[in-house]
Parts: sequence; structure tokens; C-alpha cells
Amino acid sequence: KQVEAMKRVLESLNLNIVEMVDENATLDGGDVLFTGREFFVGLSRRTNQRGAEILADTFKDYAVSTVPVHDSLHLKGFCSMAGPNLIAIGSSEAAQKALKTMQQMSDHRYDKLTVPDDAAANCIYLNIPSKGHVLLHRAPEEYPESAKVFEKLKDHMLIPIANTELEKVDGLLTCSSVLINKASEL
Repeated sequence: KQVEAMKRVLESLNLNIVEMVDENATLDGGDVLFTGREFFVGLSRRTNQRGAEILADTFKDYAVSTVPVHDSLHLKGFCSMAGPNLIAIGSSEAAQKALKTMQQMSDHRYDKLTVPDDAAANCIYLNIPSKGHVLLHRAPEEYPESAKVFEKLKDHMLIPIANTELEKVDGLLTCSSVLINKASEL
């Protein structure tokens, strides 16, 4: 039901929809990190090489690199984009190893924002014309040390979000969002 409902919404926005029909392919959104320049795809329990290949075939104008994911459900369980050219990354050994892999795979050099808590590295960056750089990040009462790191981003409008209940079922901020870049036709 959820997939069909999302498909109807995307169709109503006149967006191109690509469906994976290969039953051997798995690709979870939590394993797909788009930097604006390229894709990093986490190979995890929910995403396999064939899923990454289909993503690469779909987005031929972008490089697609795979990153092994260990000790986390998804790639975005310990990293996400915190701004243009800025990767938020957790401090765990698994997160740092994945970052090193991404750096080796990419021709581009990204800035990094290292936070003490892997789950807090999962944030949502928005570039809103009337507001500028907006970053939704985990609330200080949940991850106080990581929140202090985000507070150093002086050129961002910071919006702390409490996510404790959803995190109990492995849900992070990006799990609750579908970001669509589409001009308003009002």
C-alpha cells in the first residue's frame, strides 16, 4: 500500500518513475547518499550490488560508487549531506572506514563534519530560497555532544528535531522524509 500511495503522489507531480523489475536486486533509500555530484550506495543487508547497478543505469550522468556497510543498518545510519559539499559523519570505526572508502572512490574532495554519535550524523539539509541553508538535526536532549558540533555551522539555519520514538524501530530523520526538488506552479 505504501509503495502504491507513493507512486500515485509522484505521478501526480509528473515525476519520472523507474521501477526495479529484477527480483534479485535490492536497493533501500537509506543506503543511497546523493551528494549533488555523485551517488554513494551502501552495500548492506538491504541493498546489494545489483541494486546499485540499476541505480547507475538509471542515473547515467552521475558516478555511482559502492561502500560496504558494517555495524549499521544503512549507509545513512552514520552519514548524510549537511550542506553543499559537506558530509556529516559519525565517529565510529565503521563510519570512518566508510568515509575513507568514499574519499578513495571520489574524484571530488568533500568537507566533513564529524559528530560523536553515528545516529546524529543522519540529518537533512535543505536549500530553501527564502531561508538559505537549513539543517534539520537531532535535538540536543538526544545527542548533546553532536548538537554542539552542528551549532558550529553558523551559515545554516539549524532546526533540532526529536526522533527518539522512531529511532526505537531503527528510524532516523531521513527515513521520515521524501525530498522533492520541484518548482511551484502557483
